[in-house]
Amino acid sequence: MIAVYLSPIYLLLCAYVFYRMQTWLERCLPYLKRKRIRIPIASLYLCTAFSILAAFLLKPSPAKRLLKQFSNTWLGMLLYALLVILITDLLRLVLKRFLFRKDSRWKERLFSPNGHRLIGMVCIFCVGCFTIAGITSADHIRVTDYEVSVDKEAPGLDELKIVLVADLHLGYSIGIRHMEQMVGLINEEDADLVVMAGDIFDNEYEALENPEILAEILGGIQSRYGVYACYGNHDVKEKVLAGFTFGGKGEKASDPRMDAFLEKAGIRLLREEGVLIEDAFYLYGRPDYGRPGRGIRVRKTPAQLTEGMDLSRPVIVIDHQPRELQELADAGVDLDLCGHTHDGQTFPGNLTARLFWENTCGYLEKDGMHNIVTSGVGVFGPDMRLGTRSEICVITVRFRLASEASDTGSAE
Repeated sequence: MIAVYLSPIYLLLCAYVFYRMQTWLERCLPYLKRKRIRIPIASLYLCTAFSILAAFLLKPSPAKRLLKQFSNTWLGMLLYALLVILITDLLRLVLKRFLFRKDSRWKERLFSPNGHRLIGMVCIFCVGCFTIAGITSADHIRVTDYEVSVDKEAPGLDELKIVLVADLHLGYSIGIRHMEQMVGLINEEDADLVVMAGDIFDNEYEALENPEILAEILGGIQSRYGVYACYGNHDVKEKVLAGFTFGGKGEKASDPRMDAFLEKAGIRLLREEGVLIEDAFYLYGRPDYGRPGRGIRVRKTPAQLTEGMDLSRPVIVIDHQPRELQELADAGVDLDLCGHTHDGQTFPGNLTARLFWENTCGYLEKDGMHNIVTSGVGVFGPDMRLGTRSEICVITVRFRLASEASDTGSAE
């Protein structure tokens, strides 16, 4: 319900952008001051501002999909329009009050009609560049490589190649074309293991572009030991408006069709459970920290999840949110693979996100445990990335060789 309370702020911000845009347009084209032109422009802008609500209220349909995609792009454009206009207005204020206070010539030039036109053109150019760059960046998936060493023996293995993906957010913004690109990149790596660290879906199963085709595409992922996944905070059935969820405070659970989709795609869901693969290493999938899902009210502590494991074997955990890092390290986990943060997704989010996470994105060593957080494949909310990247992570894990373990034992 927080979206309801924040809606007046959203409308005020939209009004501020419209006012500055209208002022600039009227300086450039005086005839736009006429009422018969002003009203259609204002009406069109109002429809754009309310496209988010309209997309939320519509029932699943091609029209809803188009409107949702449009409103997601609009959210990104609004963000950068606000940033550019606010910075411009602050600079104008500083120049007017301080730097040009005694120099009337520069002051007149800055606030003349020609000055307004020039500043407006620069603002529109900047917003356009940010929008195009953000959309292009979100659409292009990159590969990020990591190498880590685990000081444990994995019988029969000297190394393990893992592909980590997270935050696919399959739905209105991410669909068939994006998944074909992702699967193609994964298969080029000839991975031993592929793991999906949550937020595979974007809350609404109905938002999937074509579930049958998407499941077939994901079913084409090739790896030696299979594809495993855990759920994230968006892998639940829940309505979302401008990034805020609706549906009350009751227990959140995945749509049964989501579970069936993963099964059809050949992806094994680990919901608070671990597997011993090839008698060589453990893989454990944790439920989401905030929305653990069906049948799980409180997830296990790190110490509980490693109970009963042979900790002489490597332990790999997939957990959507990069939390409890110290506790996992203390419990004997060797590699913790996460997503969730999107690395802030869009500037300035990539800067502010660092205030909330010990490891926002990338690699962190915690008392011998390796934590890797991916910025994710897809997007949530604005269909853009600026200052961040859509990525898959390729992690080469090197284990202690059996011969080295024997040598160590003899030396002791």
